[in-house]
Amino acid sequence: MVLVLGVGIEPGTPLAHLQEAVGALGLDGVDVVATIVTRASEPAVLELAAGRLLRTYPASELDTVDVPSPSAVVRRLTGTGSVAEAAAILAAREHGGGVLVMPKQRGRGVTVAVAR
Repeated sequence: MVLVLGVGIEPGTPLAHLQEAVGALGLDGVDVVATIVTRASEPAVLELAAGRLLRTYPASELDTVDVPSPSAVVRRLTGTGSVAEAAAILAAREHGGGVLVMPKQRGRGVTVAVAR
């Protein structure tokens, strides 16, 4: 089963902050990185996704996913209540899964979640 990392990131967040958040998850590796369309060109996301499949979703599609930890702040900023969890679930569904195995974890300027 494919392991998907969902990423929510503030614009301009350094790669080191994203790597720190991912490292705190204790994963052996991920197959897919997923995020919102508006963050697809963020340098940290592109660098983290190098060599992996990068999936992006519009806010309207992310907003259809039922997640355990929606955020009013994220909704105000992006138009959806969840980026990391919803993106991880959607990308995992594309590979025959769709179960959130690690709910969102916050880091410095980032949020990460994992689905299978």
